[in-house]
Amino acid sequence: MADIKDPENTVIIELKDGNVTIELLPDVAPKHVERFKTLTREGKYDNVAFHRVIDGFMAQTGDVQNGNMESNFNLRAAGTGGSEYPNVPAEFSSLPFDKGVLGAARSQSPDSANSQFFIMFDAGHFLNNQYTVFGRVIDGMQHVDTIQRGEPAPNPDRMISVKVAADV
Repeated sequence: MADIKDPENTVIIELKDGNVTIELLPDVAPKHVERFKTLTREGKYDNVAFHRVIDGFMAQTGDVQNGNMESNFNLRAAGTGGSEYPNVPAEFSSLPFDKGVLGAARSQSPDSANSQFFIMFDAGHFLNNQYTVFGRVIDGMQHVDTIQRGEPAPNPDRMISVKVAADV
């Protein structure tokens, strides 16, 4: 288990194979961290599918509008939705997209991030300064590595529950 230094800025994602502990980075991306914690505390990420999982690249999830549907047919819409809140403006930084980094997913517009995010399987430095880094895995990356690949996968893995450590 990870040594949690700041429970208010630490999130625990329960996956089928075990827990993943995420250190959020409010000093780097305060608006993204605040949105992530808001949606987490509202339970919006619970049972949401990993709808885009590319081997050697990343696992994307967080479509709170479409990603918790049971039907894989409906999951084809996952990746197109966000939350009821307005989009979050870009908070680009010099932090590199290394293995275990959480990045904010967005459309072509830099200021279009909302609820979706991705976890890097490997380094992807071509994303540097183009997407917002707002957290990193500090424990449980082995569980992220076992997420089923696909767009969406035939039977996609889900975030069973997501909790702010201070609330556990």
